Amino acid sequence: MVYSQEEKSMWLEDWKQSGKKAWTYAKENGIIPQTFCSWVKRAGEEKKPTGFVEIPKQLMRPIVQSQEMVIETGGLKIRIPLSVCGEELETILAAIGRLK
Repeated sequence: MVYSQEEKSMWLEDWKQSGKKAWTYAKENGIIPQTFCSWVKRAGEEKKPTGFVEIPKQLMRPIVQSQEMVIETGGLKIRIPLSVCGEELETILAAIGRLK
């Protein structure tokens, strides 16, 4: 069966609200699980952030002659070495964002 983009969006939204695993939800709703899981993957890729993440100035504090950056948020002080690669930094910043 061929689904329109509107139908896919409806199924995906209903699935998110169900709290079920994608495979289980698809089987229960008569959708081929592999097809539904590909929709879920594509939807996640479309929303995946790209580029740079802006860090508010109030979270940053310059450190003189240091090889690290410090981010302070919610009473936490997080020291990140400047040698951290882009993917690792993205993971760290995403985790910090979930703390709020």
